[in-house]
Amino acid sequence: MPHNSGNNIPLPSARKHGGGDHSEPNVALKSQRSKVKRLKDVEIGLPIVYGTIAFWLGKKASEFHSHKWTVYVRGATNEDLGVAVKRVVFQLHPSFNNPTRVIESPPFELSESGWGEFEIAITLVFHGDVCDKQLDLYHHLRLFPEEDSAAPQTTKKPVVIETYDEIIIAEPSEGFLARVMNHPAVIVPRLPATLNLPPLGMDYCLVIVLVLTFFYCLDSVLRSTG
Repeated sequence: MPHNSGNNIPLPSARKHGGGDHSEPNVALKSQRSKVKRLKDVEIGLPIVYGTIAFWLGKKASEFHSHKWTVYVRGATNEDLGVAVKRVVFQLHPSFNNPTRVIESPPFELSESGWGEFEIAITLVFHGDVCDKQLDLYHHLRLFPEEDSAAPQTTKKPVVIETYDEIIIAEPSEGFLARVMNHPAVIVPRLPATLNLPPLGMDYCLVIVLVLTFFYCLDSVLRSTG
């Protein structure tokens, strides 16, 4: 899937998305938020690209299935968004069977075929330690080249329409920040000098020990056979 669509990508826009309160929060959500320690004056950026890529299936294709297309949400340079995004909901045109499609794990995309263009609603649901609000996006599925394009429709060149955006997660939780410190999908700014993140869990330490043990054993085998 192409990473961009040339002039179709507008300039980045910042979306504030994070630890703000609801106007009428219920007791359960308020209690849950109170247990999560959030970091003041810290913001994490999550650059994303969402859009569609559509292929014309040629003159022999069915009238009602003239194009195959894919709608997607991913990191700006194809990183895995699963570190922050729990699920993505795509709302298709009502004429599709099961128009509400829920994708529970990366890659957050789905493919379909059809003949018409329409607006797709895209909802991002975040992990509990990231944000308790969802983010709603909208994208217009385009199947045909621009009207002013002199190039004829072809099966070899897809129609790609993408939008770049950056989600700003304000006042992230300590757990989320510790989890994404070195993750390529997120932008972590310079942190306050007084900030002390919680230590890595035992599971992470166990993985390091197992990896080191593996390489030690491998080195021993190579030495004995050399």
